[in-house]
Amino acid sequence: MAEDAVEPAARARLHDAATSGSLVGSPSADGALDGQQHLDEEEMPRVALTRRRLILLAIFVLAAIAFLYFVLPQLGGVRDAYKRVSDGDHAWLAVALGFELCSIASYVALFHGIHVPPGSPLRHRDSYLITMAGLAATRLFAAGGAGGVALTAWALRRSRMERREVAERMIAFLVVLYGVYVTAMFVCGIGLRTGLLPGEAPFGLTVVPAIIAGAAILVFGALALVPEDFDRRVQRMAPRRPRLARALRRVALAPASMRGGVRFAMQKTLHPDLAMLGAVTWWAFNIAVLWASFRAFGSSPPLAVLVQAFFVGMLANLLPIPGGIGGVDGGMIGALAAFGVDAGVAVLAVLSYRLFAFWLPTLPGVIAYFQLRRRVQRWRLRYATA
Repeated sequence: MAEDAVEPAARARLHDAATSGSLVGSPSADGALDGQQHLDEEEMPRVALTRRRLILLAIFVLAAIAFLYFVLPQLGGVRDAYKRVSDGDHAWLAVALGFELCSIASYVALFHGIHVPPGSPLRHRDSYLITMAGLAATRLFAAGGAGGVALTAWALRRSRMERREVAERMIAFLVVLYGVYVTAMFVCGIGLRTGLLPGEAPFGLTVVPAIIAGAAILVFGALALVPEDFDRRVQRMAPRRPRLARALRRVALAPASMRGGVRFAMQKTLHPDLAMLGAVTWWAFNIAVLWASFRAFGSSPPLAVLVQAFFVGMLANLLPIPGGIGGVDGGMIGALAAFGVDAGVAVLAVLSYRLFAFWLPTLPGVIAYFQLRRRVQRWRLRYATA
C-alpha cells in the first residue's frame, strides 16, 4: 500500500479541490439548508472508463509485467537468482504477509485517528471500508490517485462532516504520513553519508534525497506560519488593478487553504494519541515486508540501506504511471543495486514485496468499495428519518 500514498497527482487533486472550493466551501445565502441539499445531491464517484483507456491501461500493465517477470530474469545474474524462486523460504514469505496485514491495520488506525472527530458516526470498520475502497479506486478507477481522494472526500462528507473540515483533515493526514517519510529519508541519507550508519553511501542516493527531504520539511513548516487571511492580504497589494489582484489572490489561496491542515497535523504530532503511532508503524511494517522478502531469498542489506533504498525507490511515483506499476519496482531495484546489493536477490525481494503490498490488498479493496456504497446508503436513510 505504501506506493499509493505517495501519489503526487492525488496530492495535487486534493490541493485543487481545497483551493477551488470542492472541498472547502463558502457559506451560501440559505446557510445549512443549501449545504444539506448539496450533500444529498452528491453521488459516489463513478468509474469513468472508455474503451481506449482500458486498452491502453491493459497494454501498459501487460508490458510492465512482461518486462519484470519475463525479460528481466534473462539478464545475467538475475537469471541465476530467478532459479532460486522455488527454493525461497516460505516461512519468511508468511512473515512478510503478516507484516503487510499489520501495515494495513496501522494505516486504518491512523486514518481513523485523524479523519474521525469526537462524536462522529464513523467507526473503525467504516474507516477500514473507506481506506480499502480508496485504495481500489486509486489503483483501478483513476490514474494518479485522484479516484481515491475523491472517494475519501465523498465518504467523509456523507458522514455529515463539513467541507472545510474534510479538507483540513485530509491535508493533515498527508502531512503526518509523509512527515515520517521525509524525516526518515533525511536521517538515513545524512547518517549513511557521514558514516554514522553502516552501509555504502553514493552521493545521489544519500545527500540529494536528504536535501529534497530537508527542503520539504522547511516548506511545510513555513505553511504553518501563513496568516489565515493571507489571500486577502496579497489581494490588497494591487488595489487599483482588479485583474492582477484576483490573480494574486488565486496564487495565495493555495498556502492559505493548506495552512489549517498543516497546523492541525502539527497539533496532532505535538499531542499524539495511540492512533498516531500508525504514521510510523505503517512505514515500518512496509519496510519490514521488504526485509522479510530479502530474508526469504538470501540475506538482507543493512537496515539504513534498506530504508533509504525503499524511500528513494518510492520517488518513482512522481512519474505519471498508473499505480506506479513498473516505476516503483524499477526504482527500488535500481536504488538497491546502486547501494551494492546483489541485483538478482533485489529483484526477487522487490517483486515479492510488490506482490504483498500492491497486488494482494486490491481484491479486498474492491469488495470494500461495494460494501461502502451500501454503508453510505444506510447513513442516508438514517439521516432522512432522523
